Order: sequence, then structure tokens, then C-alpha cells
Amino acid sequence: MKNPQYVIGFDTAQTTPKDTVIDDPAAVDTPYKSRSWRHFENPAKGAISGIWEAGPHKERCICDYDEMCHILTGEVRLTDADGHSRTFGAGDSFVVAAGFNGTWENLSHVRKVFFILS
Repeated sequence: MKNPQYVIGFDTAQTTPKDTVIDDPAAVDTPYKSRSWRHFENPAKGAISGIWEAGPHKERCICDYDEMCHILTGEVRLTDADGHSRTFGAGDSFVVAAGFNGTWENLSHVRKVFFILS
């Protein structure tokens, strides 16, 4: 199946997964591995979109970008520096706006669709 010009279907895009190990002790207590498929990139606009997945972990974040997330499977908890938290699960969509300072915690194996604008 061919997509219309300038339309990128994640189901038909040919992309190679990228595996990443996050092991910086300033960011995580326990190293973890993530896998992502970047289906769209526009460096001139600072845009990246695709699918990301990783197992349970907790990561400290100071975001200098905006990220829209849609959770496909699993559950995440975001907690800001003041201790306010919210949990999101399969089917939930949300934006982590630039300026977020806190933690991202995968409570289970998580798979999400993401769009980052920096």
C-alpha cells in the first residue's frame, strides 16, 4: 500500500528500530534499554515522531522540548519537582511541555506513540 504524498503511516513506514541504553547515574538509578522507531523527522523544525518502548524504570527529566504522548500499552507516572503526580495508561494522551522538571516512571513495559518538538 502506498501512502498519499506527505502522509506517513506508521503501519507502512519502513524504519529500523534503534536500541538505546540509558545508564547515566545522574538520570537513572538503574540502567534500562529502550527501543524506538522514528517514522518522521524534520530537523529544520526540531520535529521527531514515532513509536518508543521500554521496560519498567524511573528517570529524572528536565525537558527543554514539548512531547505529545499516546500510550499504547502499559502505565507511566509523571511526578513534578513539587511532588504532584499523574498516572497514564493505555489509550491516554498527554503533553509533557518544555519546562517539566521531575520524573518519568514506567510502572510496567510501556509502548507509546510520540511527537517531539524542540
